[in-house]
Amino acid sequence: MADDLARLIQTGVLRPGERLPSVRQSCQTHGVAPITVTQAYHLLESRGLVEARPRSGYFVRARLGQRLPEPGITRPVGHSTALEVSDFIFEILESVKHPEVVPLGSSFPAPDLFPLARLGRFLAGAARRMDPLSTVTDLPPGNEELRRQLSLRYLAHGAPVAPEEIVITSGAMEALNLCLQAVTRPGDLIAIESPTFYAGLQAAERLGLQVIEIPSHPREGVSLPALEDALRHHPVKACLFMLNFANPTGARVALERRRQLVALLERYQIPLIEDDVYAELYFGPEPPPCTKAVDPNGRVMHVSSFAKCLAPGYRVGWVAAGRYASAIQRQKLSLSIATTIPVQIALADYLKHGAYDNHLRHLRRTLAAQEAGMVALVEAHFPEGTRLARPEGGYFMWLELPPAVDALALHRAALAQGISIAPGPIFSAKREFRNCIRLNFGHPLAQAQRDAVIALGALMVL
Repeated sequence: MADDLARLIQTGVLRPGERLPSVRQSCQTHGVAPITVTQAYHLLESRGLVEARPRSGYFVRARLGQRLPEPGITRPVGHSTALEVSDFIFEILESVKHPEVVPLGSSFPAPDLFPLARLGRFLAGAARRMDPLSTVTDLPPGNEELRRQLSLRYLAHGAPVAPEEIVITSGAMEALNLCLQAVTRPGDLIAIESPTFYAGLQAAERLGLQVIEIPSHPREGVSLPALEDALRHHPVKACLFMLNFANPTGARVALERRRQLVALLERYQIPLIEDDVYAELYFGPEPPPCTKAVDPNGRVMHVSSFAKCLAPGYRVGWVAAGRYASAIQRQKLSLSIATTIPVQIALADYLKHGAYDNHLRHLRRTLAAQEAGMVALVEAHFPEGTRLARPEGGYFMWLELPPAVDALALHRAALAQGISIAPGPIFSAKREFRNCIRLNFGHPLAQAQRDAVIALGALMVL
């Protein structure tokens, strides 16, 4: 029985995340005793093929083995770069706005993964009950109860972040801009990882900043020796990194390396702006480390939002700003005065009375299963020489394609077939990674998505 089920799993008949028949069902189907079925399931569990979930039964594990090698560490040229990326990025991203296009290049997960109807009820209640005085009291740093709820979540991750150092913003992008404005001036140099999220490049370009790209590993994250060398030779004013499930690579920096990073930046007295919008989307049993927990001197500005894990479209983010809280609060007042107050109240009520953690557990299981399904499709249909950086969270997958494949040409050919991808050059100030792409597995693997991945593989071997 165990061998038969194993074959069904390996051939994709039973897919990652799917529930196995109950013990009672299997007994009836195979005409065996319950102990036989239980022993078969235990054997599959010991092989790493299934997992037991309390009061739910047995499920196919979301993360089975991987057959593709992962890409190596990047090697960008170590000098500053003036930015001219916005037009190029907007041209690429315009394609993902059309609903008829399969959104493998999108930066957003499927909206139906989120409890939008329940959030809507909290929002309606907040609008009805809103105290007129909140139009003044909830000006920056923001709604007191929402900041208190966020402070409690930091505390649960070992970080004693006071509500007073949290500034509520209109999404994570505003928070990143406020952080950069608080510690840099036009013409200054900031360090970014390479590849990096293009929105950080756009923010730096808008503020007239230059960037120096620091090599990173697709699993371990930014290279600390390379960063130290850059700090020693260049007048870096700030670092902008993603340490948890980085976009686009999915890299996660381990706790000890975070300690080393914070100590290194403390030695040079350089602030760290951490873009951490994917931290809640981890696939393993334990959450990733929290950098604020190893930040004794308040030099880390920790940016996050609800857009990726709870409330896309609500445009509510925040920054736990440490020693820079007052400066960022003043920047927020001068830039946009305040974040929408009823939405802040609704999210505070949801965190206080809702089922946020239950929602997150379900969301993580769903994304992990979709990741495993995407990996299986890539392994089956992409050409020899493909390398895959398998993430431990988030909803992005970074692939290094054979050297002959041009990601920009692939993007154009795929778009002609109604498929969007994110080509590697949009993640580099120098437009490197010409044979790399980022794929989004944040949408259910319906037949359209499966056909799109198969079609991509075929385009690379024409």
